[in-house]
Amino acid sequence: MNSINRMITAVLSALLAALLLSACGNKIAQNGQDPAAVETPGSTGDRLRIVATIFPEYDWVRNILGDRAQDVELTLLLNNGTDLHSFQPTADDILKISDADLFLYVGGESDAWVEDTLRDAVNRDMTVINLLDVLGDRVREEEIVEGMEAEEEHHDHEDADHGDEEEPEYDEHVWLSLKNASVLCDAITDALDQIDPDGASVYDANAAAYKERLTALDADYRKTAESASEKTLLFADRFPFRYLADDYGLRYYAAFVGCSAETEASFETIIFLAGKTDELALPAILTIDGSDQRIAKTVRDNTKNKDQAILTLNSMQSTTDDDIRNGADYLGIMTENLEVLKKALR
Repeated sequence: MNSINRMITAVLSALLAALLLSACGNKIAQNGQDPAAVETPGSTGDRLRIVATIFPEYDWVRNILGDRAQDVELTLLLNNGTDLHSFQPTADDILKISDADLFLYVGGESDAWVEDTLRDAVNRDMTVINLLDVLGDRVREEEIVEGMEAEEEHHDHEDADHGDEEEPEYDEHVWLSLKNASVLCDAITDALDQIDPDGASVYDANAAAYKERLTALDADYRKTAESASEKTLLFADRFPFRYLADDYGLRYYAAFVGCSAETEASFETIIFLAGKTDELALPAILTIDGSDQRIAKTVRDNTKNKDQAILTLNSMQSTTDDDIRNGADYLGIMTENLEVLKKALR
């Protein structure tokens, strides 16, 4: 599937290359400007163009920009509830990325389409932030824990023919760690300082204030985890919260890995999760945003007491423009997640 996605993106990028160059030329002609006279990004009269693939990136940028956001064209690509793992850019998406001054993306297997898009970008001075690259050794490989559905391995024929070893799959959900968020905000601030030096003092001050809030919330999470007598989470769903769990020493069981495309759990998985719920006397069975809770209800129906709460942790993979208009923000969602954790841990 990833090979097909990369092929689609390559075709879109190739078709857009000529269009982009033509569009840029037409824009200059319509404005009556000579190419040499076009103002550089960040200068008066020319708005910074920033594109973020997912909501957390978008919201971090928005907070660091502060009041200067009104002078920036900030675009969120995944703005209609589309999941990161199934997203494919449209021609308009590629056009926006190609002309951006700053582009932020996660950098995992789900973003395999990005390479072709960046290679054909019109703005060769674009600053790019790959979250996984920024975090380096903090990034973890996906893991299969006891009771979890194992995914089928998919190998490209080309790799098999040449005997190449398959590259490890990394857990992409790095934004669900407040500690990671702080590191990534530093990278965003540095990029903005370089792109728009005139706003550097504002960006630095905004970032410092925002990181204080991240640190305070991180401390609240730590206190909650330390005071819990049972530090186990059970997800009858995908599990994208490994970074959060690792930050606070929490254990977990889940039906699927975080990037799984599976929607059906086997009988064995259902019975295992129900058994663990009983064994540990867990008060809640967890799901993630967008879940129909069907698997969670089936797990609960197979426990002894059948009285566990079914709670949802928001992984911010399906945040929409409407959510943003209604006030959704990264810190607010992570605060709501903390309240859910307080109910799920005992």
